[in-house]
Amino acid sequence: MTQQPSPEPVHSVPDSALRFIGFLSFFDRYGTPPMLLALSLGTSLDFSQAVQLIAAYSLFYAIGQPLWGLVSDRFGRLIVLRTALAGAGIGALASIMFSDYVPLLVARCFTGLMFGALYPTLLTLLGDTRQGVERARGLSDLQIYSSLGTTLATVSAGALATYLDWRLVFALPAVGCVAALYSLRRVREPQHPRTGFSLVAALRPMNLALYTIVFLEGALLMGLLTYVVPALQHTGVSVGLAGILGCGFAIGVILGARLMRRLVARFSRTWLIGCGGLMLCGAFLPSAFWPSAFSYTVTALLLGATNAIMHSSMQGWATDIAPDARATTVSFFVFSLFAGASVATYLSAAMAEQGHYAQIFGYGLVLSLVLVFVAAGIHELWRKNTSAN
Repeated sequence: MTQQPSPEPVHSVPDSALRFIGFLSFFDRYGTPPMLLALSLGTSLDFSQAVQLIAAYSLFYAIGQPLWGLVSDRFGRLIVLRTALAGAGIGALASIMFSDYVPLLVARCFTGLMFGALYPTLLTLLGDTRQGVERARGLSDLQIYSSLGTTLATVSAGALATYLDWRLVFALPAVGCVAALYSLRRVREPQHPRTGFSLVAALRPMNLALYTIVFLEGALLMGLLTYVVPALQHTGVSVGLAGILGCGFAIGVILGARLMRRLVARFSRTWLIGCGGLMLCGAFLPSAFWPSAFSYTVTALLLGATNAIMHSSMQGWATDIAPDARATTVSFFVFSLFAGASVATYLSAAMAEQGHYAQIFGYGLVLSLVLVFVAAGIHELWRKNTSAN
């Protein structure tokens, strides 16, 4: 009797799907900054209003985090992924239908709210299914693919918006959402504790300290990154070349992530946070004192390396600090990150409109010096308290 082959098993979320969704979320997040000038020319928006689209997207990206985390802990990770992908696709399609400020702002806010669920849910899934060094390496791999999304957005968005149509930049993520939903069609929910609405566990004093630190990190790392490509264009660099030079960020992430895979097995997380923080200081230094196309490119490169080393270490901390409320904690973590980015973008929009990019990066240098000491010090205190318990 011939043995019948067993049916193909229903898998948990495969690495390929995790990486693609990470790629997609960052493509949409970083697709707008390179086309700020084209967007202001192709619509009724002025430059300041175009910047506000990015800030509003980041704000709603952040606002949704606590809700997504609570839903994820209560009902599961996959329902959040699927719901958010469907909503993000709808929001991306809505974004191509309007060119006036208010309706386009509403569409981008909704899109940010939906896309905001994706990356923290991926982090939570890694926290659920991996431990120790393997988790750190999984985070590094996710960093690489998200940086590829950033790279493609940075390289292509400005050129697509300038030479074809700005709507195409918003249409592509809609197609990606459909592809991502298709990739999840046979996936079942990974096993994890259903902890319900775990607000108390996610709002312990040390958690609040982590959220405060990452708010500042988001302001510096994500908020000021928005201005790298516009700053390059301000020096007289063409749209296409500015996009290419801005990809120094993605190169920094990829190189930093490869380095991180080696460092994570040899050094403590506190050391990695401190090292990454010093790299962040070095990122802002040349652009604050010697603004030029070269210095802005160096800033992009070092911001990417900081993202791979410091921020991935902060992500690891977020997945460890409250295992009994991991999704809720990670969502508050991402909320704080993008709230910081949004606040920084709003506060600096007027300076950017006037072309004062050196002043913006100068503020970043001062605040990054504060960040490195506070972040490393608080993490070391948490580590000692955890070891003592």
